[in-house]
Amino acid sequence: MADSAASASLESPVTSGFRRRLPIGVEPAGDRRAHARLWAPAASRVEVVIDSGACHALEQESGGYFAGFFEAAAGDRYRFRLDGREKLYPDPASRFQPEGPHGPSAVIDPGTFTWSDAAWRGAQIAGQIIYELHVGTFTREGTLAAAARELPELARIGITMIELMPLAEFDGRFGWGYDGVGLYAPTHLYGEPDDLRRFVDAAHRAGVAVILDVVYNHLGPVGNYLREFSPAYFTDKYENEWGDALNFDGPDSAPVREFFI
Repeated sequence: MADSAASASLESPVTSGFRRRLPIGVEPAGDRRAHARLWAPAASRVEVVIDSGACHALEQESGGYFAGFFEAAAGDRYRFRLDGREKLYPDPASRFQPEGPHGPSAVIDPGTFTWSDAAWRGAQIAGQIIYELHVGTFTREGTLAAAARELPELARIGITMIELMPLAEFDGRFGWGYDGVGLYAPTHLYGEPDDLRRFVDAAHRAGVAVILDVVYNHLGPVGNYLREFSPAYFTDKYENEWGDALNFDGPDSAPVREFFI
């Protein structure tokens, strides 16, 4: 049921000229509007609260989803209110957490970035010389912008592919990436989402591929609010030394798989 609800939302224009690209999260819809879609079967009412104080109720769909338009432009910050509670939560599918995992999410428009890597034709698996790069320790600044300045040197010494250690937003000043909680929000400690795009763009211009190290078997212990939206994100069916096991194959697991996919 959840799968069919997701497909219907993606295939049908919600309003003139607008189609969602992804099943959940917030996407700019033009004219200072955005569209939110959230899986929150644990709630009976969901509102988007903008940092300006404006509040917009989302419409309930089948399968535990909530969706709707609200007034916001790229860069505006928002959170979700569940069942009228005082506490507000960041977007589980946030693209950027400018104040860290406990703060508001930011509306991000990925379509505004101008790529210059049209000549890049991708990479084959065979023959790669891979450099595993931790952005936080690779340079003194510990940022994507600083790391990008070193790309020509990496290419000069023969590196053909960079594997970025996990970038997901996490709590604290420093981490190896395995305590990420905002899986689609590159941590604000390394820069803004466009800084990651600039890094990839510059790598491609230098003839270097970029791949991501991702963590999909657990979430970090601090700043993980998925359970507030649905306990079905997790399961006690399996043991996991890293934390709560994720529910990929139990009851209500289709939206969980959708979230990670």
